[in-house]
Amino acid sequence: MLHGAAEFTRDVDFAVAVSASNLKRLRAALAELEAEQVFFPSLSAAALRRGHACHFRCLAPGLHRVRIDVMSRLRGLDAFSRLWRRRQEIDLPGVGRVAVMSLPDLVRAKKTQRDKDWPMLRRLIEADIVKAGGQARAARVAFWLRECRTFEMLRDLGRRYPRLTLRAAPRRPALRAAMRNDEGRTTALFRREEDQERARDRRYWTPLRAELARWRRERPRARGPTAC
Repeated sequence: MLHGAAEFTRDVDFAVAVSASNLKRLRAALAELEAEQVFFPSLSAAALRRGHACHFRCLAPGLHRVRIDVMSRLRGLDAFSRLWRRRQEIDLPGVGRVAVMSLPDLVRAKKTQRDKDWPMLRRLIEADIVKAGGQARAARVAFWLRECRTFEMLRDLGRRYPRLTLRAAPRRPALRAAMRNDEGRTTALFRREEDQERARDRRYWTPLRAELARWRRERPRARGPTAC
């Protein structure tokens, strides 16, 4: 939403640096929000470094049980230190400056198996193109040419920036189809890109889910009351 694409959401996602001091601050913040753990695993440096997400629900008054999801490693993205260097800071009224993931990193993070993420990804790019109002640096245009998933916008970008399009087209068949004004082929290639990313996401999460299942089996079980 801070990047300009509205979405009805009940959770807030945080990428965090993993260190003893930072996790101590994170736990203090969660305690202030009266956040209880939901799902598995528990918050730990080991879980976050492995790429797992830790989930919480906030019970403090006025928070309407909003959920918080915490991660440190995300599929296909750089280490947190690089994400932090590329962060964008946005002024939020009544709050102050908030650090958010850069738009290219956010788009990369949204390429998941979840159906809801793909329309959001498209809207994020559309909003950024409209926000730029025709004034954009070459790196930003190259990002649009790589990631835009709206036929008319991609075709028009190609016509507006022919030199950058000539450079980007060999690496993206959907862009080449859009430049031929072939909407059906472009849409099919958008779908192929999506299917490939969904498959990559499944391959990434398969061993992590297996690891979670093993951790559940191995964790100590609480012993019930005994009579003597």
